[in-house]
Amino acid sequence: MEEKPRYRRILLKLSGEAFAGEQGYGIDPNFLEYISHEVKNVHELGVEVAIVIGGGNIFRGFQGKGIGIDRATADYMGMLATVINALALQSALERHVNIPTRVLSAIEMRQVSEPYIRRRAVRHLEKGRVVIFAGGTGNPFFSTDTAAALRAAEIDAEVLLKATKVGGIYDKDPEKFPDAMFIREITYLEVINRGIRVMDHTALTMCRENDIPIIVFNIREKGNLRAVVLGEEIGSVVRG
Repeated sequence: MEEKPRYRRILLKLSGEAFAGEQGYGIDPNFLEYISHEVKNVHELGVEVAIVIGGGNIFRGFQGKGIGIDRATADYMGMLATVINALALQSALERHVNIPTRVLSAIEMRQVSEPYIRRRAVRHLEKGRVVIFAGGTGNPFFSTDTAAALRAAEIDAEVLLKATKVGGIYDKDPEKFPDAMFIREITYLEVINRGIRVMDHTALTMCRENDIPIIVFNIREKGNLRAVVLGEEIGSVVRG
């Protein structure tokens, strides 16, 4: 029996920390190979896949203050880190699983990526290419979570999939508190009012205004990405 995906077009948000793997910094080749196969398992269902990547494995904007770099400049440095991750993932997708991939950067650097143009991104998706959005929003003071929400709205993605290292949303950090309670479904406003760390407020508000559900799930569990796309009850859902 042919498996029918629940979503036609998705936006996958990957953190920079995930790229570091167990080493804590830089890019782990084992993770690149792993995530390539996870994306392939979704791509082969006919799903259009767009990806936004963080840069925390290389540099975070808030680190700049501690070393005497102003916030705007530090944020631009963080955006450049996302381009490095995007190029690494593009190479892995094409080398390991032979999926055509395009990197579109909000900060123009034509030698290594295409400039971000919404219509071009949509056309790539329609042609079956995986599209990786790099460079955040192209502006300082915005997180890559906000970039993910913005790009999801722009390309008319049906869902934003936030990949994490835990099973979903909890009322407090499950890695620090054994009694943390799992939350299967919650509204955008509840997340904001209760101060639950899912995405920043700007990203949540953008998803709410554009009616884009957010599914938070554990990307480290093999097969979870495909299961989520097929509509299985994996992780937690933010909607309404």
